[in-house]
Amino acid sequence: MLTVSLLAAAAGLVITPPEADFFEGIDFRTLGILFMMLCVLEGFKKENVLRPVENLASKSGTVTALSLFLIFGVFFTSMFVTNDVSLIIFVPLTIQLFKSGEREKYILPVISMENIAAIRGSLLTPFGSPQNLFLYGQAKGVSFARFVLHMSPLCVMSAVLLVIFVLILYRKNPKEQIVFTHESPRWEKERGPRRITYIALFLFVMLVIITRTKLWWAALIIVAAAVLIADRRIFLSVDYVLIITFLCFFIFSSSIAGNESIAGFLSEHAANREYWWAIGLSQIISNVPASIVLYPFTKNFAGLIYGADTAGLCSLIGSLASVINYRIYVREYPGGGKKFIKTFTLVSWAFFAAVVIPGCLLSRWEFY
Repeated sequence: MLTVSLLAAAAGLVITPPEADFFEGIDFRTLGILFMMLCVLEGFKKENVLRPVENLASKSGTVTALSLFLIFGVFFTSMFVTNDVSLIIFVPLTIQLFKSGEREKYILPVISMENIAAIRGSLLTPFGSPQNLFLYGQAKGVSFARFVLHMSPLCVMSAVLLVIFVLILYRKNPKEQIVFTHESPRWEKERGPRRITYIALFLFVMLVIITRTKLWWAALIIVAAAVLIADRRIFLSVDYVLIITFLCFFIFSSSIAGNESIAGFLSEHAANREYWWAIGLSQIISNVPASIVLYPFTKNFAGLIYGADTAGLCSLIGSLASVINYRIYVREYPGGGKKFIKTFTLVSWAFFAAVVIPGCLLSRWEFY
């Protein structure tokens, strides 16, 4: 994805050479907030902030209960810690628990549903996914409450479908037992102050996003300083590739918008067809850059964000979260890539078929 974004930025600069107002097309606020979120979430991972939630999973008595707990653990945590981080937390735990309980045959369908849960749960909030973060920042007339209200029908529908999918998976024996040999790790008490610091910073960043304050740059300084004091090594593990990818696609989008012929084409063909354009373009460049490219030509904001949040159900490329899920699995099961893609595609397309038309119909409900 970084290679694609770099090529896109280079192509954009060739298509439309930069002018004096070039930097106005780069959303530095989104980049700053993204950096803050990534720093805080790295702290979450390093200090195992969500460890109590993980420990509860080992208390499930049946495969049905365990699967529902893990899938909806992803579903709800993705609303707050982003979809990729929720998968990083829960997918390794899922593999570990099902292996410990000698039920490895369920791993692939369950983590495929966790992938769906991450994509569909994260759509509810502005900070659930990178594309939501960007689009919410652009939609100045949309309040936090209104955003959640408009996304809630898709979220609720997805939750119901996930329950149905789990019941179908275990239809032959829904009360199948599972016993674990795994021991849940404990927190180190001396690291408590760091956990509290990251939780406080997380709430602070959410406040910055919701209020859309123009003092985001001051918030950036505060967060960076706090992380520097708490654990400066966090800066070494931040996903700078994602930030650079965003920057490159901002450059590409700005260049495209500045080219009259290309801008005219997108304005004519993408406007009022945002839902399908977002789904289609995301299969080529993923939903985050697709959102950045299409936003300047959007007339129907609902169509764009609904489409971007549905695109990840079509293919691995549709969402970076899906790629992360794939990488976690193949590290555990080298050579299992084809098997993953087969199961992932089957489950995701079944879900996509169920939500794509309702999503299209809902996209007529304008945000503002």
